[in-house]
Amino acid sequence: MDDMHLVHYGRFAMGGAGLIMIENTAVKRDGRITYGCPGLWDDKQIEPLRRIVNFAHACGVPVGVQLCHGGRKASSQRPWHGNAYLSERDASERGETPWEVHGPSSLPFDEGWPVPAAMTADDIHQMVQAYRQAAIRAREAGCDTIEIHCAHGYLLQNFLSPLANQRDDEYGGSLEGRMRVPSLVACAIRAEWPEDKPILARISSVDGVDIGWSIEDSVVFAAHLRDAGVDMIDCSSGGNKLPRGKSLVSRVPGFQVAFADRIKRELGMPTAAVGLIRDAAHAEKILRSGSADIIAVGREFLFNPNWALHAALELKGEDGWDDWDMRYAWWLRRRAHQQGDAYGKAAR
Repeated sequence: MDDMHLVHYGRFAMGGAGLIMIENTAVKRDGRITYGCPGLWDDKQIEPLRRIVNFAHACGVPVGVQLCHGGRKASSQRPWHGNAYLSERDASERGETPWEVHGPSSLPFDEGWPVPAAMTADDIHQMVQAYRQAAIRAREAGCDTIEIHCAHGYLLQNFLSPLANQRDDEYGGSLEGRMRVPSLVACAIRAEWPEDKPILARISSVDGVDIGWSIEDSVVFAAHLRDAGVDMIDCSSGGNKLPRGKSLVSRVPGFQVAFADRIKRELGMPTAAVGLIRDAAHAEKILRSGSADIIAVGREFLFNPNWALHAALELKGEDGWDDWDMRYAWWLRRRAHQQGDAYGKAAR
């Protein structure tokens, strides 16, 4: 991570975020999704992360890091370069050459994508240890939480989904077998993570519509993760290539909240809701309904790094200025009064 990451995440710390989650961070060099992905596979990567954590802490904001292995989606182009597997053009134009990808089975992500090498028991052991070592590095960097990425078609979700895992050994077959590798990862991380700091897991609550991994599977998996020491489930969906008509299409605001609500109510386990939650009133409604305990906001924060501070003004009126850094609020509160802004007076 470099100066761009410091400023990128620093904006969110100054923008009122309750928790910053560092992006998809590889636990192995060959587990990167793209050449643009950060990692924690080397001790040299600790200090750049610590610098971000220290800045956020100075702003009173905790920081987590999302640990991941790209699985059969590794060795990919950055989205703006095509969002496909790395090609000869990427090598000639940017010096970005492809590398061997791994998965539970030798099933490519999509037609024309590289066939992953099916992981051996030794490969799995090494990968679990890579998660353990990355967790130690996150601990040394001062992170407040870890999120285990078990979603979106990356390696741990590859093991979970019958669409990607066709093994007939202890790491495949039944639901119990397919959950084994992610559960081992969770146990390995919990063994190295301070007891007073939480662990989150991001899951694909469903693969799609009546195909592959189901919400019923997710409830069982969440219970296994809880037993392994995971404290909260971040409920997303999708990630595998699906036949036409099987993808979730109801991408309306909050379209994944029902997943968080079901896991929370069936297990009594804290959940995070994510997915097209764009405005403060909607986020607040989800929290007050009890459907989730945390609202995860991604693209709206990219669009407006002060999203949470603006949410405070929208929900609390003039009292919302108390959540702003005084170096900004002292002037902006007066600006609002001068312009007759609703945020300069009581909420309307």
